Amino acid sequence: MAALGTILTAMATPFDAQGRVDEEAAVRLMGHLLDHGSDGLVIAATTGEAPTLTDDEHLALIDLAVQEVGDRATIVGGAGSNDTRHAVHLTERATELGADGVLSVTPYYNRPNRRGIVAHFAEVSRATDRPIVLYNIPTRTGTDMPNDLLAELAQLDNVCAVKQSNPDNLALVDGLDLYAGNDDLFCDVLELGGAGGILVSSHVFGDEMRRMVDEPEHRREIDAGLHDAYETMFMTASPIPLKAALNMLGHDVGGLRLPLVEADEAEAGAVRAMLERYGLLSLPAVT
Repeated sequence: MAALGTILTAMATPFDAQGRVDEEAAVRLMGHLLDHGSDGLVIAATTGEAPTLTDDEHLALIDLAVQEVGDRATIVGGAGSNDTRHAVHLTERATELGADGVLSVTPYYNRPNRRGIVAHFAEVSRATDRPIVLYNIPTRTGTDMPNDLLAELAQLDNVCAVKQSNPDNLALVDGLDLYAGNDDLFCDVLELGGAGGILVSSHVFGDEMRRMVDEPEHRREIDAGLHDAYETMFMTASPIPLKAALNMLGHDVGGLRLPLVEADEAEAGAVRAMLERYGLLSLPAVT
């Protein structure tokens, strides 16, 4: 098992009826995830709606996770930004709060060139003594980090892993643990000998994804059986389908913050149908 764990769930952030962070619901969800296959949690990243969290909310969630479940799980704090100073600040604060590592995304929108990317992560690397997981997701950032650049970044202190969401780059890189950044890449990463995945569907299918780790002889079969779930979970902007599924299953994670909107009738119907196909809505709701 990699130092940070094999199954890291990128946790959704629950909101209450007024749109405020619901810490009680967050703690319940943390417990559920750790009881169902997760080795650790990635807090306040994309799935956690970090773009619409204030810094105070963002850091309070990391602190909450460390305090509530840090004794039984690794806590990776989302700490990325397209402003290097802001990324350094979040990285420093997550470290001070006791996070076991940080997830740091490629700067988005301003799309720095290669030298800028190296300079950015060099500053981030100096802001912590904890493992840094690079996040390569060109569909969201507009910039790809090819594997030769990742190998260069691996030479920086504390840069230890990559969450890879570009299937064209899916390969082991010297000096970096490889994590699947898309759920449908998890099986392939495990087959390559990678560290694991930073996953979304593990909110609902954590036990099955754990079996993919523990039962390699059945891995491909389990993965094939989950592709319907993967497709539904990402049929529109995440975490819209995920939150719909969690609410249907009784986890009460609330709605989303604009510009994300709740699932419409067709999307909610597709999520419900998927859960029914897997027999999940016949189970008692979470209390």
